[in-house]
Amino acid sequence: MAAVDIVLINPGDRKQVYQGLGVELAAIEPPFWVAVIAAYLRQEGFRVAIIDANAENSAPAETAQRAAALKPLLSCVVVYGSHPSASTQNMTIAGAICRALTAESAGRVALSGLHPSALPERTMREEAIDFVVEGEGPDTLRTLLGELAAPAPDLSRVPGLWYREGELLRSTPRAPLISDLDRYLPIAAWDLLPMHVYRAHNWHCFDDIGHRSPYGAVYTSLGCPYNCIFCCINAPFGKPGIRYRSPERVVEEIALLANDYGVKNLKIVDELFVLKEQHYMAIVDGIIERGLDLNIWAYARVDTIKTANLARMKQAGINWLALGIESASPDVRDGADKRMQARDIKEVVRSIREQGIRIIGNFIFGLPDDTRETMEETLQLAMELNCEFINFYCAMAYPGSRLYDLAVEQGWELPVAWHGFSQHGYDMLPLPTRTLTAREVLQFRDDAFHRYFANPVYLDMVEQTFGAGVRKHLVEMSATRLKRKLLGN
Repeated sequence: MAAVDIVLINPGDRKQVYQGLGVELAAIEPPFWVAVIAAYLRQEGFRVAIIDANAENSAPAETAQRAAALKPLLSCVVVYGSHPSASTQNMTIAGAICRALTAESAGRVALSGLHPSALPERTMREEAIDFVVEGEGPDTLRTLLGELAAPAPDLSRVPGLWYREGELLRSTPRAPLISDLDRYLPIAAWDLLPMHVYRAHNWHCFDDIGHRSPYGAVYTSLGCPYNCIFCCINAPFGKPGIRYRSPERVVEEIALLANDYGVKNLKIVDELFVLKEQHYMAIVDGIIERGLDLNIWAYARVDTIKTANLARMKQAGINWLALGIESASPDVRDGADKRMQARDIKEVVRSIREQGIRIIGNFIFGLPDDTRETMEETLQLAMELNCEFINFYCAMAYPGSRLYDLAVEQGWELPVAWHGFSQHGYDMLPLPTRTLTAREVLQFRDDAFHRYFANPVYLDMVEQTFGAGVRKHLVEMSATRLKRKLLGN
């Protein structure tokens, strides 16, 4: 097999992260960030390969052997994840892949992504790697490949790089934030991915539960302008903020996925898609103009929804909006959402559903000011809203978040291994609150999940909306009780 300059590796261990839910229920998402970096580097003249170890369920040894066969200058494990929390929880398997790459002599070995950017020095000290890419990555990797191919490499010229010089660790200033997203985020290298493997979330396809593949995922922007205490999304960027790809480029990419790969189910990966009206509505209008038949889900905030736009969004195929409701208590809820009252949330949810758009509500238990009473209040709000699907999370101190810094400062107990940051993992360890232990928070969350999905009002709504088959599917799903080390089950 011909040599390449770089092999980009997407790590993952669905069994460790999701337990029994990973077999059929969890989505297998195409790693857009890996594929778009590949496209950029190929555009710059480098020979690139991708190994999606997560999608192909490839063990570390097998992944390393495949990489070594490509004879790369550099093997880069990109620990990004489909949502901010997914980066840290994949560090355990990423570390195992790096050890295998080093043992197989698969070129120099680098780690990049959200978690390595949040903890670059610790990552360098703990992992069997040559480099950490701190920051966004494309410019760092381009420059690094150029230096590795040079007769006398000078790593000090590479922005955003951690490396070893003898026994010393060295680092260079981060590369400037990408300004021209259309150049640095070209249409992704979908041809390098195993597109037949990917599948959408079960809830995303409730209208057609038997057809979860093929599945696509795209970014239309980078970053988030907010600074919620529990979120680590901005770790690679160094500060809150948001930058946009052009709507024309986004629509072109979505059309390519639909026409060349048969993608109907699509996730817009942006942390906050429904924010800048002229951006997201230009994409909506472009999809409508091209007549694409899509089933899209995207993230929004309750206070960014404009009801006048919902009908056109639905026409474009935006069938699901994920809302970060977090908590019923304004005193517990983080950031600007503190101004939103429960009655405002209910009104926005009603407006969205009136247009035929489904809602996946995201709620967090165990934020610093939570009590048993406020968590029960949040659960009751969730049950009253009766969203078509919900995610119940525990507050976790993800590296790169302000909550992580606070946890370290206060000496709060954190998971022993990185996979303990997985919300669904056996070793999961949430944060305590000022009045509740970590065990009490986790017990409440797991009980709340089963209370919600066993609620006859919810199940009746699901059957009326999606049919008896989806009701049966949800009953079977909620029969899987997660095993938790902390709970002794």
